[in-house]
Amino acid sequence: MASAKKEVVYGSPTYFALCGLGGVLSCGLTHAAVTPVDMVKCNAQSNPAKFNKGLFGNMAQIAKSNRGAAGLIRGWTPTLVGYSFQGLGKFGLYELFKYKGAKLIGEDNAVKFKTPLYMVSSASAEFFADILLCPWETVKLKVQTTDIGNWLEGKSSGYARGISDGMPKLLKTEGTAGAFGILGALWARQIPYTVIKFVAFEAIIEQIYKFTASSWGRPKESFGKYEQLGFTFLGGYSAGVICGAVSHPADTMASLISKVGADMKGSAIDKVKTLYHHGHGDLPATKWAGLWKGFGPRVLMIGTLTGLQWFIYDTVKVAFGIPTTGGAPAAKK
Repeated sequence: MASAKKEVVYGSPTYFALCGLGGVLSCGLTHAAVTPVDMVKCNAQSNPAKFNKGLFGNMAQIAKSNRGAAGLIRGWTPTLVGYSFQGLGKFGLYELFKYKGAKLIGEDNAVKFKTPLYMVSSASAEFFADILLCPWETVKLKVQTTDIGNWLEGKSSGYARGISDGMPKLLKTEGTAGAFGILGALWARQIPYTVIKFVAFEAIIEQIYKFTASSWGRPKESFGKYEQLGFTFLGGYSAGVICGAVSHPADTMASLISKVGADMKGSAIDKVKTLYHHGHGDLPATKWAGLWKGFGPRVLMIGTLTGLQWFIYDTVKVAFGIPTTGGAPAAKK
């Protein structure tokens, strides 16, 4: 007789390892899958004069170029690797910090102050996750946006093909400082995004199950795992739309700072001020309106990404016998 599947104990090393695996799969696969939207979004931000036809118009422009439809997936390799590393830190460390934080302040306080606990845990996790992401994100942005017009027309080889030649070129020309040059912009973009992503998701999924319990007489435990995964996607998509809007201006600046690279001197804050007020080279002053270039594609991308990330993450949990994330706590008897 086959032995029963061993239960994964909450807070055990195995539990956190599986959460990290879920993060790797959820972030790496989803970001790689939406590379075409990301390609359009980044160039709408960095090359607005050329890419000004909206999401589908810009996609068609790239697909009709000399590079063909392959141009839409440019940068997918650093995207896959970078966001796999980021997912490991984002989800794995979030669960670790949430667990350790609850132990530190006590079970009653962890329930009473759950939102601050989620905020601190997610912000701390993203701080470290962005360090893992930054070099790969820098390569991705350069591959996708540097001299992209000539590359699409077949007049140049662009910055690089991907990781294999892009990372060595980045380290040779800009060094470690260049590889982490957008870290400040990443933190400004990703930490608010992740805090909202986790806090909003936890709040939305809790309200979903409170509604089903009060209106349908069905608490979370009454739904099958596939039904729970459907609610997970709904809550994740809703949270993604919110956090995509909040983090968009910083995302625009990250794209612009990556494009100017070593051509612009000064700290990240100095670069942001210069780009916002004056522009640089062929880049016009960003101003307030410029911060929202590519907003439509990004909200679509981030909403879909976040919904799929939570879906994949909870699917990994379910596959190993771990309950899906969040939900209204059971009433104490």
